[in-house]
Amino acid sequence: MGGKVLFTASTYSHIVNFHLPYLRKFQKEGWTVHVACGGAPMPIADVERVIDLPFEKSMWSPQNFKAALLLRDTMRQEGYELMITHTSLAAFFTRLALRGLGERPPVANMVHGYLFDDGTPRLKRALLLGAERCMAPATDLVLTMNRWDYEAAKKHRLGREVVRIPGVGVVFSRFDSVQPDARQMLRGKLGIPEDAFVLIYAAEFSQRKSQSVVIRAMEHLPEQVRLILAGEGTLREECRALARTLGLEDRVVFPGQIRDVPAWYAMADAVVSASRSEGLPFHIMEAMYAGLPVVASGVKGHVDLITDGATGLLYPYGDGGACAERILQLATSERLRRELARNARANVEQYALERVLPVVWAQYNRLVQREAAAQKV
Repeated sequence: MGGKVLFTASTYSHIVNFHLPYLRKFQKEGWTVHVACGGAPMPIADVERVIDLPFEKSMWSPQNFKAALLLRDTMRQEGYELMITHTSLAAFFTRLALRGLGERPPVANMVHGYLFDDGTPRLKRALLLGAERCMAPATDLVLTMNRWDYEAAKKHRLGREVVRIPGVGVVFSRFDSVQPDARQMLRGKLGIPEDAFVLIYAAEFSQRKSQSVVIRAMEHLPEQVRLILAGEGTLREECRALARTLGLEDRVVFPGQIRDVPAWYAMADAVVSASRSEGLPFHIMEAMYAGLPVVASGVKGHVDLITDGATGLLYPYGDGGACAERILQLATSERLRRELARNARANVEQYALERVLPVVWAQYNRLVQREAAAQKV
């Protein structure tokens, strides 16, 4: 069964990093594939049309409403049989664009992590939840990735149907052929001693990712512990300044965006995360597959992947002291590191792309078939 499908997201990078296998699957099944997204342009091969949208991170920016109008015009012109939206910002304005459209295609909203939970300040939570409730009538299928988001979407009826999926699938095979000398080469390039215990946290520098928590945790850790904070973002320079203020500039490294993640993971001894909330984070799943023990904040998304003491170590969000204690447990026990890594590897293989893609595809296919059956009645 073919047709015309539109994928939307707030950034090109989101589509490129997570959804290319799904674009290819739709094409293989005879669909015409269009993509609409914002952010810095990136090449998206093998799709019939790419639509630039002027999305801005500030929710109420006039540019976002302009993007919704552009989307509405596109929907009228193209007559899509299916729409799949990603990221909170794009999901809201994509569904807003459907208002006043008359007949509309079925809409699937893939939730990569609602930006609220039980610990979110009341006003912010009310606004974000209210936005999702407002768009629920235009949402035929909600695909959630962790237990909290699934239960919230069911409780508040944030779509006609709510399903929990095991993420979008991770391509683990790239971690199977790392150069054997990657560890020594990268450590030498960065000036990190071979006997150092190296932590790595690869994420956008933002309030939600909370890199400052891990930097402060470094104050409580011995000299041999080093921290790699990879990535870019608005708070990167603020974090660099914090490291300097705490006298940690020689122990915290800021390499910027890294491309060869398997090599960097081979150089490290553990992965750490301080995020405020997650959907089902790739960097944690990749670490688990690569054989690195994980220390992570005990928040949604993390707790879905990690059983504390069995497949990783958890600590209360925002508690730098507790984070340091858990890291020290790893640094001082090779047996614990091996045990956690072994258990994590066995547990994470269920999230491989080849297992997950058929699950997600079945949901898309069922949504289209259900809509087709409804139109015949």
